[in-house]
Amino acid sequence: MNKIILSVFLCLFMFVKISAQTTGAIEGTILESNTETPLGNVSISLQNTVIQTISKANGSFKLANVPVGKAIIEIAFEGHQIQKIPVEVKSNKTINLGVIYLELTVLEDQNANLISLSDDDLLDDGDSGADYISGLFQSSKDAFLKAAAFNFSQAWFKVRGYDSSYGAILINGIKMNKLYDGRPQWSDWGGLNDVFRNQEFSNGLATSDNTFGALLGTTNFSTRASKYRAGGKVSITSTNKSYTGRAMATYATGLNDKKWAMVVSASRRIADQGYLNGTSYNAYSAFLATEKKFNKHHSLNFTAILSANRRGKSSPNTQEVYDLKGYKYNAYWGTQGGDKRNARIKEIEEPILMLTHYYQTDNTKITTILGYQFGHIGNSRLGYFNAPNPDPTYWRNLPSSYLRFQDNLDYANAYLAEQNFLNDGQLNWNNLYQVNANTGNSSYYLYEDRVDDNQFSFQSNITSSLSKNSIFNGGISYRNLNSTNYANMLDLLGGTGFEDLDQYAVGDAQQNDLNNPNRTVVANDKFQYNYNINASVASAFAQLQVTQKKIDYFVSLNFKNTNYQREGLYKNGTYATNSFGKSKKLSFSDFNIKGGITYKINGRNLININGGLLSNAPTIRTSFSNSRVNNEITPDLTSEKIISGDISYIFRAPGIQTRLTGYYTKFTNAIETSFFFAEGLRGDQADFVNEITTGVAKKNIGVELSAEYQITSTIKLIAAGSLGQFTYDNNPHLYIQSESFTDENSDFGTAYLKNYKISGTPQRAYSLGFEYRDPAFWWFQANANYMTNNYINISPLLRTNNFYTDADGVPFIDDQTGVAVTQNQVNDLLKQEKFSDAFLVNLVGGKSWRIKSNYIGFFMGINNVLGELFKTGGFEQSRNANYPQLKEDKQLDKPIFGPKYWYGNKTAYYLNVYLRF
Repeated sequence: MNKIILSVFLCLFMFVKISAQTTGAIEGTILESNTETPLGNVSISLQNTVIQTISKANGSFKLANVPVGKAIIEIAFEGHQIQKIPVEVKSNKTINLGVIYLELTVLEDQNANLISLSDDDLLDDGDSGADYISGLFQSSKDAFLKAAAFNFSQAWFKVRGYDSSYGAILINGIKMNKLYDGRPQWSDWGGLNDVFRNQEFSNGLATSDNTFGALLGTTNFSTRASKYRAGGKVSITSTNKSYTGRAMATYATGLNDKKWAMVVSASRRIADQGYLNGTSYNAYSAFLATEKKFNKHHSLNFTAILSANRRGKSSPNTQEVYDLKGYKYNAYWGTQGGDKRNARIKEIEEPILMLTHYYQTDNTKITTILGYQFGHIGNSRLGYFNAPNPDPTYWRNLPSSYLRFQDNLDYANAYLAEQNFLNDGQLNWNNLYQVNANTGNSSYYLYEDRVDDNQFSFQSNITSSLSKNSIFNGGISYRNLNSTNYANMLDLLGGTGFEDLDQYAVGDAQQNDLNNPNRTVVANDKFQYNYNINASVASAFAQLQVTQKKIDYFVSLNFKNTNYQREGLYKNGTYATNSFGKSKKLSFSDFNIKGGITYKINGRNLININGGLLSNAPTIRTSFSNSRVNNEITPDLTSEKIISGDISYIFRAPGIQTRLTGYYTKFTNAIETSFFFAEGLRGDQADFVNEITTGVAKKNIGVELSAEYQITSTIKLIAAGSLGQFTYDNNPHLYIQSESFTDENSDFGTAYLKNYKISGTPQRAYSLGFEYRDPAFWWFQANANYMTNNYINISPLLRTNNFYTDADGVPFIDDQTGVAVTQNQVNDLLKQEKFSDAFLVNLVGGKSWRIKSNYIGFFMGINNVLGELFKTGGFEQSRNANYPQLKEDKQLDKPIFGPKYWYGNKTAYYLNVYLRF
């Protein structure tokens, strides 16, 4: 037996020795040629073999077990020219190739151009339901995430059904998500595409060197001046989306002999009218970054960003309105003096200043940032006092209002209303001025909901190599916000003044500010409401990343402390005891943990698992029940809890890249709020109300597929798919707050939402396309996209006991059956609408020419080539808040208070011509 064992060991020893003598290794470091930035995730393979690896984040790589003899190493990275390096491997030797520089392809990067397409999509109104997240995934190299950013986003697709507030957007490590609602304000850096291309992206719960990260992922934009390619670029754009023309210019000096670098960029975007009627657009942007490198360890970078944007909004409409006026109709504008004037203008001007210090040694990097952002956001609208509603789509102005009583069908007036709406159907500015001229005081006026923010930010991060295989990341951050919120009078529309009263209240309750009763307001005065919000967030994170031969893993921890306080500057007449002065100070402490592991079956097959337990403090928006008029705190206020995990199988081979991912996420203790006018409350009451739904649970599960197959050196097949199911997972609690409902009767009990679908996104989306890239530097890509399972946003109020019971709590009697309303009748009436499927074909392509050391080229994209008409979103109106009223309305051929919808653009194009020098 001992001889057998000895023989086995001897054979193994000889085998290992022979193997060691017949193989070698190849190592090196890969940098981007223009910026000398290390490139991670670069594919390094040995031609005609299965031997391959990818570079680390610092650009280094090592290709082991390479057979002795002559071979060719192929280095490939998307957007860069492929490098092929001949080598001769010797037994038991390591070849060090040193630094390998990858050059950008001469062809202008496709994704960088496509980012321009999202200028239109990334403008989140907040009140429109348009909540795009495509900007988060623009730097991703994954086929599915690129499809989500550039193909699915036109239908408001949300990756895994997550709201954009679950994705972290950073500039130089400073988090840019608003403390008000957690969402990034993309317009703050809109129009600066050329200088926002240096991005680091982490998908989902994966690691990020700059922050703990977020559920949806993390994108960090770097504006370090020395990292930009030296040279310039000018471009002009024509499109038929939110703006019609854009001019942009950018120039970077690179790091000069005196160790200074500077980057400047500016753009202008304009439209007298965008894709939808009456939607003007006027924006300008400017950027400056300058860096001084003191020595090999220390560098200081200053960044200034200004993006001022003023644009007309568009209205959601009922189907009756669309059928009469078409799908480009917009109720917010009218003609004045021969010009189109939109009453709903969104204006954003919030400059950003940043000072960043970089410290770096061989093993440690420390980045410290000071940031300051200030400016304003304004959303204008028409107001009216003791006068008819000026909205041309107000229900009394539509034909259906004359056909709502079966025993009194007024066809004559319905016809007149229809003809009047068809022939005009827009805001009548001249009439508003005439009414005010007759009354003296302004019965109609134009005002804006104004937010003036001042935010200071501090961030300091460290990345340190603890050993050859382990890296530590850590950081601390602090943000402090002072936000002033008020109604600002813009235009009295020919009147002499406006008395600051609430037309729906009586007595002292009419006074918007009891400290200044019966005040007459003129242009540029504050009125209606006025308050400050003081908020701060302190956070710290620590992360360990370990890389081994077969297994990589990480664990990350985060602690946050969040504080809010409201200070009322007006003493509201309705809330006289709880509106003026400071509110209770709110404080939330949240602990987060996440981790992941990657098992490398071999060089081509990997399994990746990520999981996290997350806790998010409520936002300012959800913390105060009605912050405009009182200091009330939202009932049942607590942090949202999230449990999430995903598992992926990844296959990588020369010419083939695939990923198959399954995910599960459970949200609990979420809060949802909305404002609307409702009738049929507690039987027969009507009021403008604030709806608060607390303790909301949701469940998001699904599968993602990403696949790319390089058929030839010029042709690539691309496939992506998402099969999801996003539902409410419990029956939360609902409160209604208004002047009519005190604390005693604001509790509307349980909202029966369980198993209803989450709205705002197609829950299933598929894409199939191909790309051709010619060696003569022109390319073409076509994609067919199919999106389905998109649902309307339901009204929680309609799914409470208030809906089918009267003021005494007794179920309503059905007018047809003569007996009490049954649950089946309620369910049938409240069946959630599912939108029709959408099939969209997109085409993109471009060409570039090299003229000496300069490049000239163009890029063109056509979205929805077939002109498909499709709904992107919509919501149920809650005005008919009880069973008899809603049933009566739904039985009409054209419901008066039917759902309101948004439709996607039909065929839209984008053409960009550029010169790079």
